[in-house]
Amino acid sequence: MINFDEIFSSVAKNIKPSGIRKFFDIAATMEDVISLGVGEPDFVTPWHIRDAGIMSLEQGHTHYTSNSGIAELRNEVCNYFERHFELSYKEDQVLITVGGSEAIDLCFRALISPGDEVIIPEPSFVCYTPCTQLAGGVPVAVVTEEKDEFILTAENLKKAITSKTKILVLPYPNNPTGAIMTKQQLEDIAKVLDGTDIIVLADEIYAELTYGCKHFSIANIPEMKERTVIVGGFSKCYAMTGWRLGFAIGDERIISLMRKIHQFAIMSAPTTSQYAAIEALKNGDWDIAQMRAQYDERRVYLIERLNKMGLSCFEAKGAFYVFPCIKSTGLSSDEFCNRLLQEKHVAVIPGNAFGDSGEGFIRISYAYSLSRIEKALDRIEEFLKELKKL
Repeated sequence: MINFDEIFSSVAKNIKPSGIRKFFDIAATMEDVISLGVGEPDFVTPWHIRDAGIMSLEQGHTHYTSNSGIAELRNEVCNYFERHFELSYKEDQVLITVGGSEAIDLCFRALISPGDEVIIPEPSFVCYTPCTQLAGGVPVAVVTEEKDEFILTAENLKKAITSKTKILVLPYPNNPTGAIMTKQQLEDIAKVLDGTDIIVLADEIYAELTYGCKHFSIANIPEMKERTVIVGGFSKCYAMTGWRLGFAIGDERIISLMRKIHQFAIMSAPTTSQYAAIEALKNGDWDIAQMRAQYDERRVYLIERLNKMGLSCFEAKGAFYVFPCIKSTGLSSDEFCNRLLQEKHVAVIPGNAFGDSGEGFIRISYAYSLSRIEKALDRIEEFLKELKKL
């Protein structure tokens, strides 16, 4: 018999499974579960975007596109960045990918040599560490704290940099905390990076989902543009998760290297999705504004209710997550989420699924209807009252 344990990749074997999936696997076996866990918009992709995808099929656009993506789409990505963020790029600086996740993976594989270090602020999205490891790199977690509103401080970044540092991941607006970084805070980061060869991977998939302020990219700082690769996509702001389409935009030398890997691993992103994305970029600004307004309403309600019931929650100003502290309950993040699921049939995500520093917190998504959020919070409030009686 084959000894599969011996032939499997040691790196792949040692990667921890997603802490998010575990709770949904359990929830799927239960009835009457209210999930506030998945980071997926409850909105359906707007009709005019779906129509564009359907039309592309009717017109016979069922073949491969160029490896980089349809030229018109890449041009529209450039127009979008100019219009929304006052950033100028050319078509050859854009690579269309299968979701933002592929763009992240390609960037790591294009830049990392064995032993290179990647600085990752935590808590943060679950893919950065395993993608670093699969590329042969060494993840270096930098803890962000609630007292700093979960931002990466220049002081902590400076302490983490070594001669082996290759990439800084800058994941703002942040999943899972909802934190954002201001222009001044990013300028402080830029000063630390000045004089180094460190590349910034700016995961800005939630750039359109900020509340009470406009997103500012570190690439807007002139000296940072050359060293910054921005990852974006259509899943969050256009409610296009199932279309699996994202992009990377940055210096053409880095994008060219990423494209070479993409050619062999993927070839090209889905054709139908690309035609739909052209329509989204051309005529989807109104859709973003409408969805953002509803997210903001849910955000305000959720934060207010959580604080009233005794779960301290800082004011998240981006993405569609809040990250309340549950330390007052005396339960660990896993214990809290397991018991809440089993006793009240509400699924949320333990904070430590996003790094060890997330212990003592939980992630709640407000990418759900207000009525669903209200019902789930009623159950959470009951759960907290029953805990106090024990």
